Amino acid sequence: MMDAHDTNLPQGKELEEEKVAAEVSETQTETPAEEKTINTAIESPVKLTTKTEILNRLKKTALEADRANKQELDVLKQSFYKLHNAEVEAAKKQFIEEGGETAEFIPQPDALEEEFKQLMTSIKEQRIAVSNEIERQKEENLQIKLSIIEELKELVELNEDPNKSYTEFKKLQQQWNETKLVPQARVNELWRNYQLYVEKFYDILKLNNEFREYDFKKNLEIKNHLCEAAEKLAAEDDVVSAFHQLQKLHQNFRETGPVSQELRDEIWNRFKTASAIVNRRHQEHFEELKKAEQYNLDQKTVICEIIEAIEYNELHSFTAWENKTAEIIALQNKWKTIGFAPKKMNVKIFERFRQACDEFFKKKAEFFKTIKEEMSTNLDKKKNLCEKVEALKDSTEWKETADRLVELQKEWKTIGPVAKKHSDAVWKRFISACDYFFEQKNKATSSQRSIEVENLEQKKAIISKLTQIEESMDTDEAATLVRDLMKQWNNIGHVPFKEKDRVYKQYRAAVDQLFERLNINISNQKLSNFRQNISQIQSSGAQSVYKEREKLMRIHEAIRNELQTYENNLGFMTSTSKKGSSLLTELNRKVEKLKADLDLIQQKIKVIDESIKAGE
Repeated sequence: MMDAHDTNLPQGKELEEEKVAAEVSETQTETPAEEKTINTAIESPVKLTTKTEILNRLKKTALEADRANKQELDVLKQSFYKLHNAEVEAAKKQFIEEGGETAEFIPQPDALEEEFKQLMTSIKEQRIAVSNEIERQKEENLQIKLSIIEELKELVELNEDPNKSYTEFKKLQQQWNETKLVPQARVNELWRNYQLYVEKFYDILKLNNEFREYDFKKNLEIKNHLCEAAEKLAAEDDVVSAFHQLQKLHQNFRETGPVSQELRDEIWNRFKTASAIVNRRHQEHFEELKKAEQYNLDQKTVICEIIEAIEYNELHSFTAWENKTAEIIALQNKWKTIGFAPKKMNVKIFERFRQACDEFFKKKAEFFKTIKEEMSTNLDKKKNLCEKVEALKDSTEWKETADRLVELQKEWKTIGPVAKKHSDAVWKRFISACDYFFEQKNKATSSQRSIEVENLEQKKAIISKLTQIEESMDTDEAATLVRDLMKQWNNIGHVPFKEKDRVYKQYRAAVDQLFERLNINISNQKLSNFRQNISQIQSSGAQSVYKEREKLMRIHEAIRNELQTYENNLGFMTSTSKKGSSLLTELNRKVEKLKADLDLIQQKIKVIDESIKAGE
């Protein structure tokens, strides 16, 4: 039997302190799996501006691949491909500007990209090897700790000489503490079994008071230092670093022996209070990162929904597709400025985004392919019309030829679009032949000059009457007089060509001044101005009227497309935005203005059509 006062052995009450140590080990916090990924999400390597710089940085990282930071690798990859994709887009833009078709563009091989991929693969393989080695070491440590538990079990069951057993017990304790990582799934089981046999061993020992008090005092000093260290962590700026330092303090607290009964709760509560502050700051930090990632996911989801909501059956023209393509590219650029989404959704949301973009460009390629043959056919038709008008341009059968050219111009309008690179040239060829004929026709009809001189005098008289309308005249009476004089002006025929611009400017200035004074509706004024202008246009020949109509149709199409874009944007903001009422008001005002402009253009086209019909 051993002596109760043997100074080589701890006292029996140490079992209670070992239970407290076990409690400490059970309350230590673990790093959340998500946090292992997110911890460095806000960190980034030194700003790198070229692919070569990024590649050199990756080469340095590859030298110590086992220490490579996963987040830094992701940032390097994202930065590299951001620059790479920008180069591809620039090459694509140049290809299109030089006359190439979008669907035919093929990026050139990039040696830097190939080297980048090889380095990334090498680093990945090395990291996997390191990870496998860590798992192997954990399994090895597991077997060591299982062996220690078995040896503790033998010490308890054999119950041999206490001094010899206690020495062996301390060696086993030291070996246990020096053996670190084991598979996470076995941690609690191992600790419970270890603690069970530690408690049983202390149950069969009787420690002398002197050694017990000395041990308690030493342990109290260590635990007080651990409490102070934990309390200082509350002021640590880097909450993630503070959290990991706290884990080490928990490990040390657990491995430190017991203190006296009366100080046991006090020292534990002090350490637990300091730990709670650090854990709370870490949890708040972790929650903020999760909120930021969720916000990023929400932004990316909205972008996906916008692209997925595209009505492809409404895109019928090149302009519509190009406008929509500009919107998609803007959304892609916006996507690049948004940070990571939650890990479990990051890949999924990117796949959704890429699929939506791929679908758009696939539809666009199909559209261009479909109309390519149609545009080629249209080009042949327009070339055929050019040949016809060129065959007629030298004819002196003025009336018959003029009628025939008008018919050909009408036929031209029924033919659909041609490729942009041919559009201007074929139109110039067609209209030049028409213009040449009508110019020759005008020269042959100079007998009308005397009538034009008389018309000039009549128009000068009307201008004089307009300028003599006094401000004191009743508004309604003045407006009626102005309209009568304008009607008279319209009924007067052509004036000499060299005088028409000057006299019309005088007339227009007088009318504008009166309109401003009489506050006549601006749209009616513009339409009235246009009606007056038609007679001036007709003086240059029928082809000038058709050219004016063609110009108005192009303006009409441009305004209609712009109006559609604004209405689409307005509809989107109304359905998704809860703010920006001032922006909505401005958009509504812009839409109303465009509608008014569109209506005025339609009325002008109607005036031209009536004029053409009257001339026939």
